[in-house]
Amino acid sequence: MKKLFDELKNIITEQRNPDTMDIDSKSTQEILVAINNEDRKVAPIVAGEIPYIAKGVEMIAESLKKGGRLIYVGAGTSGRLGVLDAAECPPTFGTSPEQIQGIIAGGYGALVRAVEGAEDKKTDGARAIEEKEVTNLDTVVGITACKRTPYVIGAIEEARKRGAKTIYITATPRDKLKVPCDVAICPVTGPEVIMGSTRMKAGTATKLVLNMLTTASMIKIGKVYENMMVDLQPTSEKLIERAKKTVMIVTGVGYDKASRFLKETKYNTKTAVVMILANVDYKTAKERLEKCDGFVRKAISL
Repeated sequence: MKKLFDELKNIITEQRNPDTMDIDSKSTQEILVAINNEDRKVAPIVAGEIPYIAKGVEMIAESLKKGGRLIYVGAGTSGRLGVLDAAECPPTFGTSPEQIQGIIAGGYGALVRAVEGAEDKKTDGARAIEEKEVTNLDTVVGITACKRTPYVIGAIEEARKRGAKTIYITATPRDKLKVPCDVAICPVTGPEVIMGSTRMKAGTATKLVLNMLTTASMIKIGKVYENMMVDLQPTSEKLIERAKKTVMIVTGVGYDKASRFLKETKYNTKTAVVMILANVDYKTAKERLEKCDGFVRKAISL
């Protein structure tokens, strides 16, 4: 236990923040200003990691193009953020639930209630990767605010053994990271407003990085036309209306015409857009999209 104590005392997120030492004596508004002042620091720090995030995007996009998967692994807040990002991809980008997945230490029950100690065994993380039958087609992303979460390290080690590409996201400086991986993304956000509460700045930085990884990867594999979601799944009335709005904005047609084309394509937004802008029938639009690997812009230009 002394070894663990020595590790924790040197982790940046476990240090006291000199700018919030008297936060317990502040008014409500002053507390909120102090939190907001710390949050303002996050985006520029993430910006400094863009070269590494870009490498991660290229890996993920390549995996998805080859039929592989993106798999997030984390514990606590980090694990919840990974599961959240994975869950949002199918309705937003039309991915299958298997294509982008999240693993959280302690299982899905840990999403809504903390499972203390679930992160402490490397063997559990390795077993989770085994159960997912990870291969060299996949990219596995380990997420941990501190560098030392055993569950995540075990998962990354097992993924590397299986030939998968690996990315490690942590709020630890790169030169302090001893976990072998293909790409390390290290937004070092410094001491938290409340010492050790990594659901705050470190969690915010992680969410920004995950947004960038999946959004950019989806663009790279043809899930976006201009800046519109054209592969969204019409699984609710709201999403059906959003699909109509997308077709209307992109093509300039009215509500009724957009509805008619979407109905003909079984609410496949991409196909409807290609049909209208390329002035082709349903069969030709589908063939064009298949030939162009799903990229709408290329399918139209054919």
